[in-house]
Formats: sequence, C-alpha cells, structure tokens
Amino acid sequence: MIKEVVYQIAGNSFFRVLVLMVILDTILGVGRAIKEHKFNSSVGIDGAIRKVMIIASVIILMAVDMTCSFNLLFMVPEEYIQVLGIQKLGICEFFSLLYILYEAVSCMKNMVLCGLPVPARMRKWVEKFLTDLTTELDNKGTK
Repeated sequence: MIKEVVYQIAGNSFFRVLVLMVILDTILGVGRAIKEHKFNSSVGIDGAIRKVMIIASVIILMAVDMTCSFNLLFMVPEEYIQVLGIQKLGICEFFSLLYILYEAVSCMKNMVLCGLPVPARMRKWVEKFLTDLTTELDNKGTK
C-alpha cells in the first residue's frame, strides 16, 4: 500500500506544484528574514513543521483517496475541467489546491515585504491584506 501511495503521489501534478510552492515560499521567507535581520530559529522551526505537515497531510489524503475513491469534479464547472485537463479531483488534489493558494499568498507577501518586483495590482491587494489583517506592514508601506 505504501509503495502504491508513493507512486501515485509522485505522479500527481497538484502535489508537484505544491512542493514547488513550499520550496519557493521557504526561500522567500529566509530571504525576508535575512533582509529584515530577524532570523529566528523558533519561527523557522514552526514554519518548517507547518510545511512538513502540509506535505504529510496531502500524502495521507492520497491514501484516503486510493481507499475510498473520491471524485469532487462534479462541483467544478466544465470549462475549468477542460482548462485543467483533469479527470479526477480527489480530496488530495482539493487540499493540494488549498495549500497551493495558501503558499502563493505567503510567497506574494514575502515578495512585497522583501521589496521584490510584484505587479502593481497584486502589490496593492497584498498591502491591503497585510494592513487590514496583520501587523506585518507599517503605515508607510513595505518595511
């Protein structure tokens, strides 16, 4: 069973994108910590544990999908199914998409706070998000 799960997860494109986003977010987070001179081992360990658990939960959900054979495509409009080119959207893929979105927002946040080039519209959205919902942005813009 374990070999089958590993084989299935290794060939899953949603999982591959998730792993890439986790790696990118980790690199950007470390870059931000270095830029702000706030390299903190406890924050780094918390982030690493969170990322490992994201990956572990997706692997476990793949095993659940293989056992129970879920397919959530009935909730997705046909146009999106054609664009994505998928035949199945199991719980593993669904949560992978959620985690990918989470990581993408985190990447954009780290890019804005590092001062990296971000499209103006996206920068505005991220700055509004940071101002309204977090304390990571001071009143003058990026730190």
